[in-house]
Amino acid sequence: MKTKYRILVTPTSFLKPQNARAKNLLEDFAAEVVYNDLGVPLQGDEILKRLEGIDGYIAGLDYITSDVIEDMPSSVQVISRYGVGVERVDLAACAKKGIKLCNTPGANSVAVCELAFAGMLAVSRNLIRLHEAVERGEWPRNEGCELYGKTLGIIGLGAIGKNLALRAKAFGMNVTAFDPFMDTIFAKENDIEVSDLHSVLTYSDYVSLHLPLNEQTRHMINAETIKDMKKGVIIVNTSRGGIVDENAAAEALKFGKIGGLVIDAFEQEPLKDSPLKGLPNVLLTPHTGAHTAEAIDKMGYMAVENLINVLNGKPCKHELKLS
Repeated sequence: MKTKYRILVTPTSFLKPQNARAKNLLEDFAAEVVYNDLGVPLQGDEILKRLEGIDGYIAGLDYITSDVIEDMPSSVQVISRYGVGVERVDLAACAKKGIKLCNTPGANSVAVCELAFAGMLAVSRNLIRLHEAVERGEWPRNEGCELYGKTLGIIGLGAIGKNLALRAKAFGMNVTAFDPFMDTIFAKENDIEVSDLHSVLTYSDYVSLHLPLNEQTRHMINAETIKDMKKGVIIVNTSRGGIVDENAAAEALKFGKIGGLVIDAFEQEPLKDSPLKGLPNVLLTPHTGAHTAEAIDKMGYMAVENLINVLNGKPCKHELKLS
């Protein structure tokens, strides 16, 4: 039975066929659904002019700043993030305004970890360069390296980091990890070395980042931290843009300090100009870690369920506690 509610939906992948289940659930529930007609994450007035008369907001990677939240109409009761990250949402402003905030933890953990692992394999064997060479009619012999026996350092042992650790162990890798909220039971059960951040960065052959962007993590990978890493280290960032200082990484790639780089999230998106473009053994992907048919289906359905539960006054286990 349809309700009186009007809903804004902005994730750019929500209208894909993989989200049919979520779309049908939402459209059966709401009196009207307003979709993102720009096809990119929204910000400022682009958000506000679409919120008039809106009761619930399913948000993609929009920039939901304090100014936007303060100017939101009072009808908006809930923001349901299509994804787990909320660093583009001003949490304090939501709390002050009385807007409830939900997310979809774990929905894309397999998808993102598989992209990270695929990236590790691709740069380890120079697959992109070899493919391009064969396309040109060349037949090069290029020496790559094996993952077996190498050490993978995981920064952030949450749902994605845990999935990556299990796959790395299956490939015969040693795994060490840092997380300020470490799941020591999981680490012990799966023979994962728990270490401090400096040690993980210093002794790992591969470093994979799985953490939010905040004041503590911005440019965590910079000229100084790269200096302490192993020569030829391969760095993977499938979490958030801004954790890696792209200028510092580019310089380290040019001089061979970094042996390979996989980046799925950038400081500016879509990516236009970047010092990383054209450098050898760099794999750049368009923030696509969560874009599998399975993850899209789970994220969409969870985001819609969260929103419906809040608007119906029911408990929502993925509602965030805002201070």
